[in-house]
Amino acid sequence: MWFTYAILSALFAGLTSILAKGGIKNTDSNLATAIRTIVVLLFSSLMVFIVGSFNQITTLSFKTWLFLILSGLATGASWLCYFKALQQGDVNKVVVVDKSSTVLTILLSLILLQEGITWIKLLAIVIYAIGTFLMITKKLTDEKTTNRSWLIYAVLSAVFASLTAILAKVGIEGVESNLGTTIRTVVVLIMAWVVVFVTHKETQVKNIDKKELAFILLSGLATGASWLCYYKALQGGKASVVVPLDKLSLLVTVLFSYLIFKEKLSKKALLGLSLIVSATLLLLL
Repeated sequence: MWFTYAILSALFAGLTSILAKGGIKNTDSNLATAIRTIVVLLFSSLMVFIVGSFNQITTLSFKTWLFLILSGLATGASWLCYFKALQQGDVNKVVVVDKSSTVLTILLSLILLQEGITWIKLLAIVIYAIGTFLMITKKLTDEKTTNRSWLIYAVLSAVFASLTAILAKVGIEGVESNLGTTIRTVVVLIMAWVVVFVTHKETQVKNIDKKELAFILLSGLATGASWLCYYKALQGGKASVVVPLDKLSLLVTVLFSYLIFKEKLSKKALLGLSLIVSATLLLLL
C-alpha cells in the first residue's frame, strides 16, 4: 500500500504548486503559507480523530518528539523558501530546483538510515542528477532578467526538504502517520505565523483577494492530502524509494503549468525530465 500512497502524494503535491501559484500573485508568500498551514492542520487533525490515534500522543518518546519537531521546523523553512521562490519565479523553474533535493535525500537515506547502497541505486542517482542538471541549466540559460533571487530561495527549499524527509522517517517510527503529520503541522503553523508577525504582514489578511484566498485554501487541502499520503508511504516504505516517487509530482506540475500558465519545456528540458522519470523507475527495482 505504501506505493499507492506515494503515487497519490505525488499527484496532490503537483496540484499544490499550481494552486499555490494562483494564490500568491499579489498576496505575501509568507502570509499565504501561514493561511495554508491552518487548512493542513485542520485536515490532518480530522484524520487523527477519524482513525482514533490521538490518545497515542501521551506515549510518544522524547526521541520521537524531538525528530518530529525538528522535521516540522525543516518543513516550515522549506515551505517559506519554496513559496517565496514560487512568487518570484516561474513554476517550472522553481519546482525543478526544489525537486533536486531528491538526490541529497537519497544519499542521506542510504548513508544515515542505512537503507543499503546498490549499483542500481547509484546509477539511478547519477541519472537523476543529470536529468535535474539538464532542466535547471536550461531554465537558467533562458532567464531574461538578472534578478535570480528566486533561485536562492529554491535551493534553500531543496536543502530543507531533504532534511525534512530524513528527520520525519526517524520521527514516525512507531507513530501513527496521521498523528505524526499533525504534530509536525503544529510546528510549521507556529513557525509560519511567527514569521508573519515579525514581518508585520498580519494586517494584510483582510485585503487578500477572494479569488487568491480560494486558491490558497485549495492548495492547503491539496498539501494536507499529499502530506497524509506521503508520511503513510514513508512509514511503510524506504525513504530512498518513497521520496523520488513523491517527486514525480514534477510531471503533474509540468502538465498543469503548461495547460494553465502556458509554460513550455524545451527539448533539453524534456530530456532531463525523461531521465528523472527513468531514474525513479530504476529505484523501484
